Amino acid sequence: MKIKNIISALEEMAPLAYAEDFDNVGLLVGDSETESTGVLVCHDALESVIDEAVAKNCNLVVCFHPILFSGIKKITGKNYVERAILKAIKNDIAIYAVHTALDNHSQGVNKIFCDALGLTNTKVLIPKQNFIQKLVTFTVPDNADKVRNAMFEAGAGTIGNYDNCSFNTQGFFTFQGNEDSNPVIGEKGKLHTGEELKIEVVFEKHLQSRILKALFANHIYEEVAYEIYDLKNSHQTIGLGMIGEFENEMDEKDFLVSVKEKMIADGIRHSAFLGKKIKKVAVLGGSGSFAIKNAIQAGADAFLTADLKYHQFYEAENKLLLADIGHFESERYTKNYIVDYLRKKILNFAIILSEENTNPVKYL
Repeated sequence: MKIKNIISALEEMAPLAYAEDFDNVGLLVGDSETESTGVLVCHDALESVIDEAVAKNCNLVVCFHPILFSGIKKITGKNYVERAILKAIKNDIAIYAVHTALDNHSQGVNKIFCDALGLTNTKVLIPKQNFIQKLVTFTVPDNADKVRNAMFEAGAGTIGNYDNCSFNTQGFFTFQGNEDSNPVIGEKGKLHTGEELKIEVVFEKHLQSRILKALFANHIYEEVAYEIYDLKNSHQTIGLGMIGEFENEMDEKDFLVSVKEKMIADGIRHSAFLGKKIKKVAVLGGSGSFAIKNAIQAGADAFLTADLKYHQFYEAENKLLLADIGHFESERYTKNYIVDYLRKKILNFAIILSEENTNPVKYL
């Protein structure tokens, strides 16, 4: 099996188009055409993890955080990033990162976080913006089913928990082909009218080329009539953070003790207790201070995230309990999810969970 085949499975799990613009996801090191000997899944692709991959005969390391994040001009081994990259190259090991592509997925980092805590009725906290487009096309009734179904197959027409969604309007067309035309209906140089259906579908914008390919391949017109629009609608099932609720409310201290146990957190920093019961909880794995206001607006009783600075605890404004459980801890179970996913997708192949603890933060 080639590395590119494993990458295909990874991109089904976490489409790269879901990643934030600032991020560096996908294949960072290596050749996708190389035959894979095994996959090692880790949180951070540090030098020690590359050593582990060599020892376990894995030539593909799948990491959550990208080891290469910003621009790099030299690889001389002067820091931990360059040493990891050098070792990977010397040992012909590829590195693939998922990061915010999985953060934004409805079954990704924050759903894993919610599930670990036992939250139900979950939904995205900050739905992704500027990600939905709408295609409108026109064809004769006899061709409509073929065109519509081809676009559905290519990924159009999915809205939340529903697929094969479209809106269809009956009307009539007019056209007159010039001397260079080759009309399927009517004759060149003559005005022609007839019955036509207008088909409207929405889709995630990264699917545009695939959907247009399906449209052109199945439409009977020589000149396919279509329009594409950017929509302002938020994508309700893709985005950062998540909010859910417990079946039974609990005291603030009991809540944090439960979080500490379930997320195996050695320490939790939190804002002042408000004397309120905790039932509705927002989470955002990793650095999530930017979402404090979103958690408040969503009516959360508590917001769990990481990397909060001193003054950011004031932003709770006595409206919710704000807690920093640690960056690594908030994403702790992500690599387990990736391993489980790949093992279901790729049978009888070495998919190994890294034993290296790459959390750089230690506690007394």
